[in-house]
Amino acid sequence: MSNQHTALIQLLGDDDPDTVAMVKEQLLEIGSDALPKIKALIHVDDVRVARHAKEILDRIESTQADQEFTLLCHLFPEDGDLENASWLLARALIPGIETDEAAHQLDVWGRELGEILHGVENATAVVRNMARYISGDLGFRGNADDYYNPRNSLLPAVIGSRLGIPVTMTLLYILLGKRVGKPVVGINLPGHFIARYDDVFFDPFNEGMQLSATDCEAILAKQDLAMQAHFLDSANPRQILHRMLVNLAHIYNQQEINAQRLQIGAWLKALSR
Repeated sequence: MSNQHTALIQLLGDDDPDTVAMVKEQLLEIGSDALPKIKALIHVDDVRVARHAKEILDRIESTQADQEFTLLCHLFPEDGDLENASWLLARALIPGIETDEAAHQLDVWGRELGEILHGVENATAVVRNMARYISGDLGFRGNADDYYNPRNSLLPAVIGSRLGIPVTMTLLYILLGKRVGKPVVGINLPGHFIARYDDVFFDPFNEGMQLSATDCEAILAKQDLAMQAHFLDSANPRQILHRMLVNLAHIYNQQEINAQRLQIGAWLKALSR
């Protein structure tokens, strides 16, 4: 054990909160260069030291994710990697959130769904079986009771809770569909994001319910809008990411959480360039 490691344990375990705060701020200023030292403190026997180390680690990694996501928004193409963007977005907004485990869970579900859909070619049957597995077997549903919880907009949180809003529920179908060779696309319908597989429109927020043209018109009628052909166009990954960020900006604005609101605003500005 190095002298520096021992000194950090003593300082982070100090009974003086000002001393602890000063050390934490110094490590945060060092940033990523301090990560090896901080990670070595996570598993020490002193619970207080381990907790402080975890807090510092989460904040540094969140700052890194923020910077990486800002760059991603500047460079994100129309056909960008929406899954990678979703993991990075979550890490930037929720320090310490686990994304590797969530990605692994999607892979597991993809293999199970692939077995279910093996040999199924009819589009209606594909959507029905996907919905039965995702909403029925896995228990995913739209979070109507707590719709404006920001965690509904973050993919790993949605995977953990099995609850989401229309765009993230659709994202789940898109990512699982990609894993099984069934390309689901998002439809940026005003007021309610939906999905399409082949020629079948459906609503992931409402347990994958299949939608007719009349159903889509009814969704628009609630907003005093008449159907226009482009309303049913496929949304590319850039447009989906933009909608996810707009939803989060609206939530943070309503809740008057200024730091996150400004953060989302900067990302939207970068994405719109």
